Amino acid sequence: MRLVWQLLAVVAVMLIGGSVGTGLRDNPWLALASGIATAVLTVLVYGWVVRRTERRTSTEVALEGAGAATGRGVLTGVAMFGAVIANLAFPGYYEIHGIGTVTGAVGLFGLMAGASVTEEVLYRGVLFRIIEERTGTVISLAVTSVLFGLSHLLNPHAGLWGAVTIAIAGAMLGAAYAATRTLWLPIGLHFGWNFAAAGIFSTEVSGNNTPQGLLDASVSGPAVITGGDFGPEGSLYTVLFTALATAVFLWLARRRGHLVPRRRPAERVGAAPTMPR
Repeated sequence: MRLVWQLLAVVAVMLIGGSVGTGLRDNPWLALASGIATAVLTVLVYGWVVRRTERRTSTEVALEGAGAATGRGVLTGVAMFGAVIANLAFPGYYEIHGIGTVTGAVGLFGLMAGASVTEEVLYRGVLFRIIEERTGTVISLAVTSVLFGLSHLLNPHAGLWGAVTIAIAGAMLGAAYAATRTLWLPIGLHFGWNFAAAGIFSTEVSGNNTPQGLLDASVSGPAVITGGDFGPEGSLYTVLFTALATAVFLWLARRRGHLVPRRRPAERVGAAPTMPR
C-alpha cells in the first residue's frame, strides 16, 4: 500500500502544479513562482508521505549536501545538452539567428524546475526505489525507464523513437540515483538538460511545442540526427551521450556497493522495506 499512497501523493502535486503552470504560461514571472512552488511542495509532500508510510526519514531528499549535488547535476545536464548542440551546429543543423527572449527563459526556468522535480520524485524516488527493493537494481532500472519513455508518448510530436530515447535518458537518471542514493543529482541533471534545451538553446523539448528561450535559433536536417519535431532529445547524439552517462553512473554505483542484486522470492520474505543508506 505504501507504493499506492506515495504515488497518489506525488501525482496529486504533479497534476495540480502542472495545471497551474499551464494556466500561467503567458506570465513568465508567475510561471517561475509556480514552478518553484511545485518543486518545493513535491519534495515536502514526498518527505511527509514517506515518513507516514515507511516510518523513516526520507534521506534521499535530505537537505545536507543537496545544493552541491543539485549543482553538479545542473552543470552536467547543461554540458551534456551543450555537447549535443555543438555536434548539431558543426554541420549546420543548428543555427543561431540572434537573441530570443529573457522573459521566455524565466518562465521556462519555472516550468522545467517543476517538471524535473515532480518527475524525478515520481519515477526515481517512488517507483525505482520501491521496485528495486523487490527486484534489484537492473530490473527496476529497466522497468522504470520503459515507463518513463512510454509516458512521453502522450506529448504532441512524440513517437516510438522518441519514447526509446527518453527511456534511455530515464536509465541515466535512475543510474544517477543508484550511484548517489539521493534524488538531488538526478533532479539537477534533469533540470539542467531541460533548461539548456529550452531556456538557453531554444529547441523543442520532448515534442511539447516549447516556447522560445534566450536564443533565437532553428534546427534543421535529418530527423535521425536532429530529432525532428520531437527535438534534440530524439537525436542519435543524445542516445550516445545518455548511454555513456548511464554506464558511468552504473560503474560508480557498483564501485560504491550501491547495486541491489536480484532477490529470489524466498529472499523477499522479511526483507527490509528500505535501502541501507
